[in-house]
Amino acid sequence: MSLQINIADHVLLEDPYILLINKPCSLMVEPDRNGHPNLLHQVQRYLKSRLPKGELVYAQHIHRLDRPVSGIVLFAKQKVVLKNLSEQFAERKVKKYYQALTEGSPRLTDGILENWHRKEKKRAIICDEGTGGAEKIKLTYSIQHVSPTIARWSIELHTGKFHQIRAQLSAAGCPIVGDTFYGSTLPYKPDSIALHACRLTFYHPITNEVVTVEKEAVF
Repeated sequence: MSLQINIADHVLLEDPYILLINKPCSLMVEPDRNGHPNLLHQVQRYLKSRLPKGELVYAQHIHRLDRPVSGIVLFAKQKVVLKNLSEQFAERKVKKYYQALTEGSPRLTDGILENWHRKEKKRAIICDEGTGGAEKIKLTYSIQHVSPTIARWSIELHTGKFHQIRAQLSAAGCPIVGDTFYGSTLPYKPDSIALHACRLTFYHPITNEVVTVEKEAVF
């Protein structure tokens, strides 16, 4: 698939202060040193195309999704709201929900996964309590069985650590489909895994009203 997208087709909500985009899988959120296509630059071009010539554009993502993950990404369109939105994430006021397909399923059809997590280079490690540098992580889930070997997960993420969902589901014996990095043996789309950020709830940085944006996964 092309990594250059028509941003207008992916806008979920936009006002003068915020922009929410449904990011396709395999597209990076922010630039890297190799110059790969990324969502931030494409959002900036989208906003600039609608401004009077010479007017400066502002866009900053508040959080990130891994490159192979699809779903909702929140951008600030004005610097004045950046601090408010960033603090909501830091203080865990934002509610984040995901959908996933996994190989296998847990013993319980709904429950809580709590683990200790540590980042080692480019990998998340599930480790024992008391391990140096480890932090506690948590998600709640419910599942539906798609087939005898595939389960569909609905997840609320209570913490937001590096590769958290990918590592926790793998540690539970249920790697995400296509996620060979964490043990999947089933193919998925190129450079993609079956994990999607499907809902985001937060407080509008100006009105303080609760904003909920949803976009179901297509897998």
